Amino acid sequence: MALTATSGPTATSALTATSGPTATASPAADGVPAHAGEHFVRTATMPVHENSSPDQETAAEISAVTPDGRTVVYTDSPGERIGFADLARRGTVRPAGTLEMPGEPTSVDIVGGFALVAVNTSKSYPEPSGVLRVVDLDTRSVVASHDLGGQPDSVDVSPDGRHAAVAIENERDEELDDGAIPQQPAGFLDIVDLDGLPADWQVRKTELTGLADVAPSDPEPEYVSINGRGEVAVTLQENNHIVVVDLETGRVRSDFSAGTATVRGVDTTANGRIERDGAVTAPREPDSVGWLDDDTLATADEGDYQGGTRTWTAFDARTGDVVHSSGSELEDLAISYGQYPEHRAEDRGVEPEGLAVATYGKHRYAFVALERANLVAVYNVDDPRRPKLVQGLPTGVAPEGVLPVPQQGGLVVSAEEDAADSNVRSSLSRYQLTRKPLAASLARNQGAPSIVSDGIGFGALSGLSGVPGEPGEVVAVTDDAYTPSRVLTVDTASYPARVTGELPITRDGEPAAYDIEGIAARGDGGYWLAIEGDPDAATRNLLVDVGPDGAVRREIPLPAAVAEGATKYGFEGVAGSGDHVWVAVQREWAGDEPGRTTLARYTPATGRWAFAAYPLDDAPENGWIGVSELTPLGDGRLLVLERDNQRGENARTKKVYEVDISTVDPVPAGEPKPVLRKRQSRDLLPALEAGGGVIADKPEGLAVTADDRLVGAVDNDGLDDAPGESVLLRLGRA
Repeated sequence: MALTATSGPTATSALTATSGPTATASPAADGVPAHAGEHFVRTATMPVHENSSPDQETAAEISAVTPDGRTVVYTDSPGERIGFADLARRGTVRPAGTLEMPGEPTSVDIVGGFALVAVNTSKSYPEPSGVLRVVDLDTRSVVASHDLGGQPDSVDVSPDGRHAAVAIENERDEELDDGAIPQQPAGFLDIVDLDGLPADWQVRKTELTGLADVAPSDPEPEYVSINGRGEVAVTLQENNHIVVVDLETGRVRSDFSAGTATVRGVDTTANGRIERDGAVTAPREPDSVGWLDDDTLATADEGDYQGGTRTWTAFDARTGDVVHSSGSELEDLAISYGQYPEHRAEDRGVEPEGLAVATYGKHRYAFVALERANLVAVYNVDDPRRPKLVQGLPTGVAPEGVLPVPQQGGLVVSAEEDAADSNVRSSLSRYQLTRKPLAASLARNQGAPSIVSDGIGFGALSGLSGVPGEPGEVVAVTDDAYTPSRVLTVDTASYPARVTGELPITRDGEPAAYDIEGIAARGDGGYWLAIEGDPDAATRNLLVDVGPDGAVRREIPLPAAVAEGATKYGFEGVAGSGDHVWVAVQREWAGDEPGRTTLARYTPATGRWAFAAYPLDDAPENGWIGVSELTPLGDGRLLVLERDNQRGENARTKKVYEVDISTVDPVPAGEPKPVLRKRQSRDLLPALEAGGGVIADKPEGLAVTADDRLVGAVDNDGLDDAPGESVLLRLGRA
């Protein structure tokens, strides 16, 4: 029952589909990533509050690694400290303590046994100040401090260990004149000569005024990176300019505008639809910078108050000529992984911010962090003028720092967003370079991506269903994070699984917009949909009958006496069983006994509803527990997906239970409901943590394929205050 595949005008496929658990992907014909040969696999994630307390706001922004590759040092600006993490045991990342700083640390790098920490000590925007704290890594003590003369942003140490460069941004006040520049004092570049003992190091100042076309009197250096010839590239983000300075003399070697770019085939309207029919023309306004080789530098074009092209760009460092631009590739990557932040479509999209480059054995890689898509794009840059996209790596929320650790064949990504109330915590994630086939990892719920699309926008997978007579195929729905409503076809026999088609849902000939939380595919080619209502939004819980063409045939509400007790935690799953359709209510409604929710049975032949009670597990402290999915097993049995609302180390209940509905007689509304008995079938926690990331709070889809395979899906909330990874779980035989 494959649906018709549709895609945008610049649709590309992220990975070539392959079948079987030991298959490997071959390069896609259009050059979008294929896991052939080397690739990176996430192995562990550490919430950085493990170095302090869950009650404290933390952040992991910029990080550096010791020469032996065993210890990471990261900046924690909210905590006014630096943190340490242990990489000694392969594949892990573990907390190893903190050290207080006299202000907000903004960047860090390491030379020998010392960490160089740039610290912002400014009293105000007009009175910027900062220091370079030198930390002995053996004793974890500050052994020297140097006045930087302004507010620092980025620090980098030269490969030969002779110099450090510090970008002194003296950032503008974004509340003053809407952040327009110039705003004095101007920023500049500090060069630190690392001769002798740390206390003897000397700081030299290089002025950068008069170079940029935009606000030449107010350069705001953002990021620095040093090549093998002792030249430092400096981005002036707000000025849309790049400067190359000789470290030995402090003289400017070259400078040029980052230019303006037009990128077509991107989503530019935040309307719940992923439509790649727009174009962006803007200054690049680059943030991070790195050297692809000694003659070619690359920038992550985050943009700022005037720009943002959603790209990364390679420049000839002498002439300023653009030798490569990623165009729409980063946006295409996020869309194909189900991680496009549609709510950011009008504001810089995926927002490339971090960038780093390193050599691993025979190959050189560039890593580009997409702050709003929670992804790192990995490129092979053996030929710096012809980068090749290898893969995307899911990260924590808002990846900021990208740290290659080639000494251990690894990569560490620091994600800065920390909001305990939303179960989002700042983190360090570790990845390892491997030649193991991706398909073999995916069969064990390791590796990423586990699901991709052929140019079809998706995400927020809220319900799954096997398709009668179609081995390996499931259909999926997304909730109201995206509109209009669609039924997606997913090939789970492919590794990764692949979204191959979409069927729009229509009502009276017009596109329908529902909050779909469950789907059941029928033998006649049609579908039952479970629609979650919300009394606050005056929407109803509905069972919807949809034909094979996607047209709504009936909307079936609950009896009024039941609907009156509804809360916003309504319909969450639907399953067909014999002559009946069963629908799950997520949590207790008015009149339900504590700790029990409802399974509602609808009989199409009679149009009658009947009800039974489902006993929930105990809710966690300061949290809740509910039902997210129903899946038919046959013979009068259903699988019930039950979960708490906790993420990460607080997650306790992500379980699948089996109930025998043939043993109860559901009753009409108003009568005491019989209580179903449940038996645990699966604990999903091992599968959810196998991929090395933060345990997801919302496994919401569960399906049995026609060839008796059990698969699950995670709702990524459309990346709205959520890690955002679209996950398909492979759970063995049903």
